Amino acid sequence: MIPFLRELYEGHSDRAHRFRTALLAFDLLTLVFIIATSFIPRPPWVEAVDVLLGILIAGDLAARLAICPRKTREFLRLSTWTDIIAILSFLAPLTSEGAGFLRVLRTLRILKTYTTLNAARDRNGPLTRNEEVILAIANLGVFIFIMTAIVYETQHRRNEEIGNYADALYFTVTALTTTGFGDITLPGTTGRMLTVIIMIFGVTLFLRLAQVLFRPHKVRFPCPVCGLQRHDPDAVHCKACGTLLNIPDEGD
Repeated sequence: MIPFLRELYEGHSDRAHRFRTALLAFDLLTLVFIIATSFIPRPPWVEAVDVLLGILIAGDLAARLAICPRKTREFLRLSTWTDIIAILSFLAPLTSEGAGFLRVLRTLRILKTYTTLNAARDRNGPLTRNEEVILAIANLGVFIFIMTAIVYETQHRRNEEIGNYADALYFTVTALTTTGFGDITLPGTTGRMLTVIIMIFGVTLFLRLAQVLFRPHKVRFPCPVCGLQRHDPDAVHCKACGTLLNIPDEGD
């Protein structure tokens, strides 16, 4: 069983890539479920789906731990604790609903893992070519939903302007873009500091996305001498050390 799981999670076969693609689809659907159900009452079927998702995520974490040669080291990784938080938030009905937004971090981890492994198989694949853009969008999206959860959890009981996740999301986006319409504000020192954090880190992530979108396109091809990772698509020599490159194009 262990060799089979290791091949699925770490292998380079078509079956392994299909499996990791399915994991990515699962995380994306989980994210859609989290967002969609945050705006409606929680009927029994939502609780049932929560438990099912928690069991599936627990199975995924158990499989990853099973194939890890040094299991204790895995518990030093942020991604492992993110999975544990997600499992608890799905399986425990009394867990704060806002903490559930931490589950979106799993999408970022799976996405990064898949694009890295995809690069080994297909350097000209769409995920590989647009890896930086995809990760920049994912980083910004994760930040928005995490801050939305924090705003909601810290404000909805004492701030009548934050009545649901839509209000918290609206405030987060207006603060991030420094639009500041003023119709929703966070009172007190804690609220002001939270607003400052959203503006500083949010604008930084937004500018990072803009930089990735508008800078000249580069291809990932490590130089065999100096290790420089990115070059112009038509580069013949490494601009850092002058080594002759042999970058494959779409016709290779």
